[in-house]
Amino acid sequence: MAIQVVEWKDETGREIVHRFEPGGELKLGAQLVVAESQWAVFFRDGRALDVFETGRHTLTTANLPLLGRLIGLPFGGASPFRADVYFLSRKVYPDLKWGTRDPVAFRDAELSMVRLRAHGVFAARVQEPQPFLNQIAGTTGSYSVETIEGYLRDLIVARFNDVLGETLKSVFDLPRAYDELAEALKGRVAGDFSKYGLELCDFFINAITPPDDVQRVIDERSGMAAAGDPAAYLRFKAARAMGDAAAAAGDGGAGSTAAAGLGLGVGAGLGMMLPGMLQQAAAGGASAAGAAAACGSCRAAVPAGARFCPSCGAKVAVAFCGGCGAAVPAGARFCPGCGAKA
Repeated sequence: MAIQVVEWKDETGREIVHRFEPGGELKLGAQLVVAESQWAVFFRDGRALDVFETGRHTLTTANLPLLGRLIGLPFGGASPFRADVYFLSRKVYPDLKWGTRDPVAFRDAELSMVRLRAHGVFAARVQEPQPFLNQIAGTTGSYSVETIEGYLRDLIVARFNDVLGETLKSVFDLPRAYDELAEALKGRVAGDFSKYGLELCDFFINAITPPDDVQRVIDERSGMAAAGDPAAYLRFKAARAMGDAAAAAGDGGAGSTAAAGLGLGVGAGLGMMLPGMLQQAAAGGASAAGAAAACGSCRAAVPAGARFCPSCGAKVAVAFCGGCGAAVPAGARFCPGCGAKA
């Protein structure tokens, strides 16, 4: 029985390749219907031959030149012939996922060797039907996007480690490097895709995550950067630890005794730290108090104890304390620095 109409409709939306099962022989004059976002490829003796774009086509020797030369069609269409017809989807598949099954090793400039996990999404489509059919799908009757997704994922991960080492110096730079890494990795794997007739349309990195201990180091450094002063950050950490211990002791649970002990230990530590902190604060206050006053005429700095401005020679209107050298405003009865009578 000769087939009169050859067509295929993908009900799942996930098939990339589908082999038409004729149940008989094809004949010149039969109708080939290629839907939008499809190609139809005639396949014979392990080779992809004539390719048809979207539309309705009447099979003739004119539009089957490669197949005609292979099997010989000199009979004016009177003799049926055998050939496989493969339909290929040309639509973009936007929800493909990639990710590292196991952490990949990364030589960090600041932390030495770090193991990282990464994952993201990408979009791809078939760009050239013949290379894809010849090298990937072959004679498979049905080839879904899930079948090739695993291979593409492994291909991306294989290139990921190289790109990571070439683009990134330290995991501390990760937040600002995602777009740069994604663009570099997309460019690296695009050639691997194209040799199989595939196009990598979009590529995104959702996350690159270091181990928990490295993440804690990153968080600590971020906290110190936000505080600005490392000493202030340490004081904040100590105070918070003491507050957490006190809260745990107040719960009255089984661990309250241990928490209370921890609170005492933290308190003792703070007791040893606070005098030094207060001394630093006092020194800072004394330094500020002994700082130079401003000249009322030219606003230049006037050293403590000076009676005339060294810049313009004007008489200084501000007196200075004989005890601590702090500036004493006009009319003040006591030194604001040490409390001595002015």
